[in-house]
Amino acid sequence: MATYLSFLALVLVITIAPGPDTALTLRAALARGRGAGLLTMAGVSCAGAVQGLLAAGGLGAIIVASEPLFLTVKWVGAAYLLWLGGHALWTAWRGDFSAEAAREPESRGRGGRGRLFAQGFLCNITNPKVLAFNLAVLPQFVGDGAGLPVLALYALSLVALGSLYLSTVVLLADRARSFVSAPRVRRRIEGGMGAAMIGFSAKVATTH
Repeated sequence: MATYLSFLALVLVITIAPGPDTALTLRAALARGRGAGLLTMAGVSCAGAVQGLLAAGGLGAIIVASEPLFLTVKWVGAAYLLWLGGHALWTAWRGDFSAEAAREPESRGRGGRGRLFAQGFLCNITNPKVLAFNLAVLPQFVGDGAGLPVLALYALSLVALGSLYLSTVVLLADRARSFVSAPRVRRRIEGGMGAAMIGFSAKVATTH
């Protein structure tokens, strides 16, 4: 139990560090409301669970050890974050937020909700640093002889804490929407998020 609590303490520190998942979820919540933020968070969490279970089952080590596979994931992730950043900067430059702010994801139908979930999923699943973190950290806490259930427990605990943190971010962002709805403020937020996403893209691209 002491080892598990130490692991949770480390995960908490890692979770609250700014990253592309937090930036994407925050942007969705500020732009489209709580529902959009939670859908994006759900996509991020689902991808995190997939990466954690891959690491626990040993497949993650194969991906990291195989240079072509690892490079493919890395460059796809960098390109996707670059696209997200470019889209945010384009939105800031265009400056037309009136229609977007009025629409909630529930009014967009299943396709709109699916896109929000997919954005969160792709943002996390194409980030090789998440898989590398699981592979580097889990053995240090569970030991070499740990079975799949123990590894899965640790990996999914990381996802659970991340989901709790992102849910808190969504709720706070939803409360702040009335203060950030002015076009000038939205433009600055979109521009900042776009620059942050491009920075995260560069960071992923330099991952070894």
